[in-house]
Amino acid sequence: MILPLFLALLTTVATEQEKPKPAENTLCPVMKQKVTEKNQVVVINDREYRICCTPCASKLEKEPDKYLNPDGSVKAEDKNNKQKK
Repeated sequence: MILPLFLALLTTVATEQEKPKPAENTLCPVMKQKVTEKNQVVVINDREYRICCTPCASKLEKEPDKYLNPDGSVKAEDKNNKQKK
């Protein structure tokens, strides 16, 4: 009787660990357009990114290093932040 409960708990813990980090970007990594929580999300390296359109999903999936920094942040937002300073 305890074994099924333990297995259910173990499955829940494993599922929680597999969830990607939620999207935090405010610009599409590819087109640099503003995005909101209503935009499409794509998962790259266990992290979610909001994108402005489906073609951007393909581009981001094919060449993530072109659009993302090694730490997973969006390069487009780095450039945007530098312009604001």
